Amino acid sequence: MIQRPKGTKDILPEEACTWQYIEDNSKRIFGQYGFTEIRVPVFEHTELFQRGVGDTTDVVQKEMYTFEDKGGRSITLRPEGTAGVVRAYIENGMASLPSPVKLWYNMAMYRYENVQKGRYREFHQIGAELIGTSSYEADVEIICMAKRMLDTLEMNTVKLNINSIGCPECRAQYQEALKDWIRPNLDRYCETCKSRFDKNPMRILDCKEKICKDLNEGAPAILDYLCDDCKNHFENVKATLDKLKIEYKIDSRIVRGLDYYTKTVFEFVDEENGLTVLAGGRYDGLVKELDGQDTPAIGFAMGVERVADLLTKKVKLSNPTPEVYVAQIGQEPNIFATLLVEDLRSKNIYAQKDITAKSLKAQFKYADRIGAKYVITIGDDELKSGLAKLKNMSTGEEIETGLNADEIADKLK
Repeated sequence: MIQRPKGTKDILPEEACTWQYIEDNSKRIFGQYGFTEIRVPVFEHTELFQRGVGDTTDVVQKEMYTFEDKGGRSITLRPEGTAGVVRAYIENGMASLPSPVKLWYNMAMYRYENVQKGRYREFHQIGAELIGTSSYEADVEIICMAKRMLDTLEMNTVKLNINSIGCPECRAQYQEALKDWIRPNLDRYCETCKSRFDKNPMRILDCKEKICKDLNEGAPAILDYLCDDCKNHFENVKATLDKLKIEYKIDSRIVRGLDYYTKTVFEFVDEENGLTVLAGGRYDGLVKELDGQDTPAIGFAMGVERVADLLTKKVKLSNPTPEVYVAQIGQEPNIFATLLVEDLRSKNIYAQKDITAKSLKAQFKYADRIGAKYVITIGDDELKSGLAKLKNMSTGEEIETGLNADEIADKLK
């Protein structure tokens, strides 16, 4: 038997309703904040992610699905959404649109990484990008929108952590101080951290290996090295969140795994399992890095698989069940039933009928199994009289109805 590839997941009908609930609520919240949807290709030129995400990141070094197409071009399945959205923003001249440009997406991503709980090789993210303003108010709006989205989904065990990783200038000073602090114990760190030491020492703080986490205890915090501009920006973000009564914790270890981040970074973490369900931050240099104008921006991405897993533990969601099942006996009643269910469906009523030549007893059993609220039975006698019985499957009560869709629809309402 052919099985699905490792790191992928089938979303079966009973789970798909949870995904639809997440997607519908997210789309509604985006609309309230003035964000419009963008869709970008599932694969891009590899250079986009090398330059955008950063060639020292785990994503680029270890996790990308990269291949040569038939024209010899290096192509990569998208490992994250922001780089592709920014590429589309530049290529399609969206800088000429009223600023800031507010975009959202719902896309599958691909990373070749260790499969574990809440982490897949094909995974899905719902994200937002706000491009065109350096104001701290954009940071606040993005965080507020993310929180409202999670609150709407009843993610009440998820808490907000924030940090600032500064701008390239003040971050360079911090990195030197961090390297000085790490250097005496560098030989005790894992091989991955050793490889990060020269090019991207801040990523060492994000290592999940226990030995490295222990060694990182007491490391200098970047908040102590922020320049005045970055410090004022972060203070304004915190002050506004305080006024909005949005609770948060400052976590100086948040550095995010992608090189394009600057200044404000944040994560919404589930306290019960420690997994990050939504994260983002400011990326003021990315548009310029990808050959666009120097344009500040901020965004976030929410992991749909992780949110769906949490949601199924909190809310019982199910697919809709038929309002009416039309049972029938005989050739002419069968033809009539086919016409009737089509008329009912045209009136936005969820109706079903037998299409497998079941006996009447089997039809009632099937109607019960799929949760039909009412069953109407049509045979030759019903066709002659123009009347039938509409049976409530919960109470057993039967009411008489005519056989036209309008009357049945009224009875159902």
